[in-house]
Amino acid sequence: MKNKVIKIVISLALFIFAMVFKFQNELLNNIIFILSYIIVGFEILKEAIGNIIEGKIFDENFLMSIATIGAFGIGEFPEAVAVMLFYQIGELFQSYAVDKSRKSITNLMDIRPDYANVIRNEKTEKVNPENVQIGETIIVKPGEKIPLDGIILEGSTELDTKALTGEAMPREAKKGEEVLSGCINLNTMIKVKVTKEFGESTVSKILDLVENASSKKSKSENFITKFAKYYTPVVVIIAILLAIVPPIIIKGEDFASWFYRALSFLVVSCPCALVISIPLSFFGGIGGASKMGILIKGSNYLELLSNAEIAVFDKTGTLTKGVFEVQKIVSYGVSKQELLKTAAYAENYSNHPISKSIKQAFNEKIDETQIIDAKEISGLGIEAKIANKTVLVGNEKLMQEKKIEFEKANEIGTILYVAIEGKFAGYILISDKIKEDAKTTIKELKENNIKKTIMLTGDRKKVGESVAKELEIDKVYTELLPTDKVKKVEELLKEKSEKGKLIFVGDGINDAPVLALADIGVAMGALGADSAIEAADVVIMTDEPSKIVQAIKLSKKTMKIVRENIIFAISVKILVLILSAFGVSTMWEAVFADVGVSVIAILNALRALKGGKV
Repeated sequence: MKNKVIKIVISLALFIFAMVFKFQNELLNNIIFILSYIIVGFEILKEAIGNIIEGKIFDENFLMSIATIGAFGIGEFPEAVAVMLFYQIGELFQSYAVDKSRKSITNLMDIRPDYANVIRNEKTEKVNPENVQIGETIIVKPGEKIPLDGIILEGSTELDTKALTGEAMPREAKKGEEVLSGCINLNTMIKVKVTKEFGESTVSKILDLVENASSKKSKSENFITKFAKYYTPVVVIIAILLAIVPPIIIKGEDFASWFYRALSFLVVSCPCALVISIPLSFFGGIGGASKMGILIKGSNYLELLSNAEIAVFDKTGTLTKGVFEVQKIVSYGVSKQELLKTAAYAENYSNHPISKSIKQAFNEKIDETQIIDAKEISGLGIEAKIANKTVLVGNEKLMQEKKIEFEKANEIGTILYVAIEGKFAGYILISDKIKEDAKTTIKELKENNIKKTIMLTGDRKKVGESVAKELEIDKVYTELLPTDKVKKVEELLKEKSEKGKLIFVGDGINDAPVLALADIGVAMGALGADSAIEAADVVIMTDEPSKIVQAIKLSKKTMKIVRENIIFAISVKILVLILSAFGVSTMWEAVFADVGVSVIAILNALRALKGGKV
């Protein structure tokens, strides 16, 4: 990229120098023009020759080469250099707009375990997870990542499954239950019998999916290449016929004048307006998107967005905030504030996400002198002595075990029941909060030709279905691992129309493989994992799902501008070509018409920078 810019700058400087300081020695002037041309056009000529050798003759490189060489042939040295300069500047715009090279996603992911503690000969050895065999027993201490898939032999704990499911709420894991690699052990040491080798483990599969899924992504073919495929051979054939046929069939016509006219025809045929305005339209669209807090990584993705047909969403951190908050307090015999205070005091020494949400909702200083005793009952909750009162805070199993009569809450979310001095005092509902603009996003997507809205989540069925119902999402799949999400998206990709595209919107490490697989991967960038941002094609920097609707609208506006420029440029080009063929238009009139079209097309393209509605 840097070398290309340097070449363009040097060539442009030489071109301006030769134009401004016209030397009396025409040979010297022409040498400067040729030098400028070689600097900026050598790669194009080389590419054209290479393609001819491979049998790929009629592409834009061939067209640019033959048109500019034709200009040299009729003595229009400035025109030859200007045409190549315009082309390369257009290509520079395109290269900025098209995919920037991505860094290695795997290096950004922190789910690969560094070691495994294996029990061998009654001793614990720290080894590479790849060297652990099926059937061996490993020890996972609190705070460590589970290195391989297996079954718990001893102990019970809570697991942070964020890396796999994207869900903020820890999950309880007991003896006999399966644990997956990539999860973090939060509480107590556990012994795990390995059931899969590292290469077949969940964490290994996720890494593999991220590294290889992008190869399945469909690519939008460059318009100019498609256009040149048909346009170039037609123009070249017409130019050859123009040079040969008239002198043969028309008496008194000489080959020299018709050859000159044919070369003029080729020079005029150079599609500068398209070369510049099309990449500039995309570049403007990308710039307009960035002003709205939307990073679109390439012009091909901007084009694909206009054909979006299916929108697939992750739940936590995408449609919901990914932060657990107190949503409801129901009290019996005490005030709601007193119930919240009691729960906050009981949860004071815990760093559990639920405990944090309780303390955050209470939002007052806790007098720790009032907390006489507090102990955690694994898998149930907390028993505490606060200001000489016995307090129980936990799930319904805790109430049942302590034989507390209570009213079961039929709510979606995590329920904390509270008992004071053996009497049920009420409950607190804690759940992930739906983002303010999530419902509007789904509604507006449907208004913008999105035929299906789908949610994929690792969360429980009850929770996932509740969120989907509230947001009016067409379909929801719950309790999914990353591999399940990939399979679902692969199935959904088959359901779209031929030209339709699938968007996947996610934010977590676990979403990275699906972001890479979808036609357009959209990451919620403000809070999203680095790997998700890197794997995505579009990043919503403000973390608002409604920005997806804005991106689609901007995409449609940009494509409308591109179509306008294509139709305008080709129409004028055909008209000027006809006039040139009949000798009505001179070279400089043709050049003026071409430059005029380019200027108008460029001004139209710059409208994309403003964003807004289509």
